[in-house]
Amino acid sequence: MSRYTIGIDLGTTGTKTILLDTEAGIVAQASRESALYSPRPGFAEADPAQWLRNVQESIRQVVVEAGISPRDVVAISASGMVPAVIPVDRAGRPLRRAILQNDARATVEIGELTELLAVIDLVALTGSALTQQSVAPTAAWIQANEPDVWAKTTHLMGSYDWILLALGAQPHVELNWALESGLFGLDTQPLASVLDAAKVERDILPAVLSPGDRAGVLSATAANDCGLIAGTALIVGGADHVLSAFAAGVEKEGDWLVKLGGAGDILVASDRVIVDPRLYLDAHPVPGRWLPNGCMATSGSLIRWYQSLIGGTDLLRLDEEAALRPPADLLCLPYFLGEKSPINDPDLRGTFAGLHLGHTRADLYRSVLEAIAFGFRHNADVFREIGMKLDRVMITNGGSKSTLWKQIHAEVLGTEMYPVLDHPGASLGAALIAAVGVGAISNWEDTKRFLRLGEPVVPDPAKVLIYGQAYQEWLALGSAVAPISHSIARRTRS
Repeated sequence: MSRYTIGIDLGTTGTKTILLDTEAGIVAQASRESALYSPRPGFAEADPAQWLRNVQESIRQVVVEAGISPRDVVAISASGMVPAVIPVDRAGRPLRRAILQNDARATVEIGELTELLAVIDLVALTGSALTQQSVAPTAAWIQANEPDVWAKTTHLMGSYDWILLALGAQPHVELNWALESGLFGLDTQPLASVLDAAKVERDILPAVLSPGDRAGVLSATAANDCGLIAGTALIVGGADHVLSAFAAGVEKEGDWLVKLGGAGDILVASDRVIVDPRLYLDAHPVPGRWLPNGCMATSGSLIRWYQSLIGGTDLLRLDEEAALRPPADLLCLPYFLGEKSPINDPDLRGTFAGLHLGHTRADLYRSVLEAIAFGFRHNADVFREIGMKLDRVMITNGGSKSTLWKQIHAEVLGTEMYPVLDHPGASLGAALIAAVGVGAISNWEDTKRFLRLGEPVVPDPAKVLIYGQAYQEWLALGSAVAPISHSIARRTRS
């Protein structure tokens, strides 16, 4: 008898759910759109209630479409953005919209905490610098701006951990939320110095669990809402970029992944802990392995913004138009939500440079695609600078469906890239971890049989040269515009 697991991925722009037959592979999948709220410049929020509705509806859909008995679903796991922040009350109810990982509101708090923690080497202790992605500044912002919310807050949780809580799990945060939050050390112990500086009480942080751990079972209420059986195992998943890399075959040292999601992630497998203030460090789901990585504030979200700005034109049509335009004819800085790695500057702003009256919407669109690829190259240069080897590279997620965008990435990065075929991203990683967690898949090594790579995307040498020159201009443009961005950010913030 087949056994099935469910993997959920809470993305920036949507929720994706898959049903995995642990012998035959994916048998059904469903998705629902999620709204991104940005009530002020730099703000990025989502509604947890919408996430939960999406999860309930999509689980029902995949079970019905596959025609299986709900009793055959043995485990559920979840993935999502990290470290999103959800303050919850004693009943586990969210007290406000989730503050997402690319939110840039806590600039004042970052400055204040940077001064308070100047004597501490946060990078050595946590694997990451104090940035807009850190949870301590966000917690301090809530205290200062929403004291009523903070007074009722029992726990701070992440997106995918909260979903499991809503389904019946005990309060917890997953290992990589803990690491990227900056509130815990590499040993997963809370850092008293950081908590004290941010005025965060120790008991507001739930227990830290690892991918594959059992967090609880599906409650009767949640089972009824999802069309499943009460008591189904709830297994800890992980950060979306980590699980996407895991499911895309980033395993041995030197494997790396370019992930084209709502934000942009670039991850490299390593057998050792590697810390650098420009990068983040995550734990690979396989124990003892690590994933140094870079995360850009925008990727697919910038494309969707541009698409909405010009009236919602179909992206395939925009690809066709942009493919006929010359490469790097104008430059875009993709800092429309500030920037995370490797710059870590929430006060940067987006820019188009080199425009003339002969340019069209296709030129602007192509420059957006190229800007994100330049951002990935910026991160790749840091990896090489610190001595990491970059061997086989995969490319995944929604943006990898675009032939043009894959080609641009291959030419900007100057390397062949392997598309992962029929890859739903982190939702597959979550379903695989759920299966390992309950023994439906015997070990981590056995998960590789679900990986399928396509033919490599081969760069055009002539365009590699063009993009090499344009990349140097792009770096210079970023340096030149940064002071103006900072001035605009200060003025509009006040």
